[in-house]
Order: sequence, then C-alpha cells, then structure tokens
Amino acid sequence: MSKKLEQSVTEILKEIGEDPGREGLLKTPKRVAKAYEYLTQGYDADLKKIVNDALFHEDVEEMIVARDIEFYSMCEHHMLPFYGKCHIAYLPKGKVIGLSKMPRIVDMFSRRLQAPGTSDQSNCENAAGDSDTVWCGRDHGRNAFVYAHARC
Repeated sequence: MSKKLEQSVTEILKEIGEDPGREGLLKTPKRVAKAYEYLTQGYDADLKKIVNDALFHEDVEEMIVARDIEFYSMCEHHMLPFYGKCHIAYLPKGKVIGLSKMPRIVDMFSRRLQAPGTSDQSNCENAAGDSDTVWCGRDHGRNAFVYAHARC
C-alpha cells in the first residue's frame, strides 16, 4: 500500500478542516489508499494474462454479443465513481474469445480513470488495441455500448 497516498489523504483531511487524529478518521488514510488501489487496479492488469489463450478458431461469421456486463469506474475529472452496464459486440473473423473473458476485460479497463461520456468508445478501443489477442481482427466490426450513472 502506498504511504505517499496515505499521506496525501491525511493532507486532504487537514485541508478540508478535519482532524486526521480524530478517532473516526485514524484509519481513514489507509482505507482510502486501499480503496484507490483497488479502484485503479486496471493500470497494472495484463490483457494477455486475462485472455489466457482463450481464443478459439471457429468458422463463425455472425456477430457475437455479450450483454449487461456490470462495470464500476471513476471519472477522470473529479475522481468520483460512475457505474453501469456495458454491451460488447464483435465480428469474429475466424477466431472467438471465451465469453467469460469479456466481463474481465471490461473490468480491467473500467478500473482506470476515464470520462463517463466516452467510456464505451475507450473500453472498445483499448481492448481492441491488441486486436489479434482479443477482438480477432482489427478490420472487423466491434462496438461497445454503455449505460452509466455518474456521480459528478
């Protein structure tokens, strides 16, 4: 856990007029640091490890859709939470990815700061960045649609 992050939270508490030595706040810097590490763990995640070779050669041309994938993220402007559901669709081009991997990929990219209004585009583009690993073909169609509730 980051001591620097804990110290920053202590400074924020002081700056807003709180007493970090107050009984109810004694462990707050540590709890907040732990929460931020969890909420931003997507920066340390490895897409190839998540996919774990769950790509399969299939002679399929129909669109593949995963619906109602829950996600939780944080706004890059205010660092406040937003959450919702994501739908992902792609055309396979000879390879399909295991459906259980799609929510894990969404979670990975959701655990990074982002603008709520562009999370659908960024999730799709980020995950498609290594298209041979994930979406099975850069030139084939892929899209993500997000319903989100922002708290900022």
